[in-house]
Amino acid sequence: MTTPALIPIHRPSFGPEELAELAGVLDSRWVGMGAVVREFESRLREMLGAQHVIAVNTGTSALQLALEALELTEGDEVIVPSLTFVACIQAILDAGARPVFCEVHAETLCIDEEDARTRITPRTRAIMPVHFGGQACEMDALLALSQEHDVRVIEDAAHAFGSSYGERPIGTLGDVTCFSFDSIKNITCVDGGAVVTDDDRLAERIILGRNLGIDRDTWRRRNDNQAWHYEVGQRGHRYHLNDLNAAIGLAQLDRMEAFRDRRLTIVRRYDEAFRALPGICLLQRNWEATFPFSYVVRIVDSRRAEFMAALAQRSIGTGVHYIPNHLQPLFANSARRLPTTERLFDEVCTLPLYVEMTDADVARVISAVRAFFGADA
Repeated sequence: MTTPALIPIHRPSFGPEELAELAGVLDSRWVGMGAVVREFESRLREMLGAQHVIAVNTGTSALQLALEALELTEGDEVIVPSLTFVACIQAILDAGARPVFCEVHAETLCIDEEDARTRITPRTRAIMPVHFGGQACEMDALLALSQEHDVRVIEDAAHAFGSSYGERPIGTLGDVTCFSFDSIKNITCVDGGAVVTDDDRLAERIILGRNLGIDRDTWRRRNDNQAWHYEVGQRGHRYHLNDLNAAIGLAQLDRMEAFRDRRLTIVRRYDEAFRALPGICLLQRNWEATFPFSYVVRIVDSRRAEFMAALAQRSIGTGVHYIPNHLQPLFANSARRLPTTERLFDEVCTLPLYVEMTDADVARVISAVRAFFGADA
């Protein structure tokens, strides 16, 4: 019997549009940060209605630059959910602060704003909500909390490009929003990210920070009589985006609505097929306002390992997102217990979701999940 092809959890979608954009950059012979990055930033500003969009090389760099712009000092604290990718935590450490882990809501996997409140101290400088899977956190409550305690809100929106909260797009709510455009995100630059803010002072520091603290980048100096001259005004990194990656991003922006529609079609089919199954809990999602990045369910009754093994036998990929950071060796000796997060870590399971999934692929996943729980395929 022939083994069916693997259905992975994530996979990017590329076509002739991306190839055409790349060819244009290669033909120009300017492949660093130049006109195409500027165009990508302009498109994002227009789409989001934001004052400043600063394109960078990764979503992790975006988070680090946003935090560094706050001019954190040793001992400053950033409240962050433990149930997130370690990139958030490393960005906090690299910015010189200490992560303070908090709980998430079991229904959404988004930050528990009331638990975050209990962790605020005089050293708290920022709260970092994570819009898990594309679902927006309860931003009104978080913004009220930030105003009450005079702390900044730095949104990790790596999963949530194209999502919204109420009538406002993600990217226009907190003090700074950080997007990721890596290979599996809602749109991709292969590698890339962006920092979005309406704060002029923070934007200035982030712009300098992404390019080694240099006052004017090579593109802006190219026609000067002394194009070699520059000044360094602050510490910085080589975190800028290049035109090749931005070109891919531009092509992906043109296909964004088609991407969103396809992902929404898949997750709604999943919801309909799985909603009544015993032993599986669906997350609460507002699909009307969400550009879904991932499809995560909770497998209860200690059956997740068995469930994942059963799908693997049918060549269907699954994953666990994420290992709580407070359980990692770097923090295990000092972190407080987070019972909700630890319970969720034993239950969460990510199922395949990507634009190029065929209807037959979706049916295979549905059939395998329903079969595991003893339902009709």
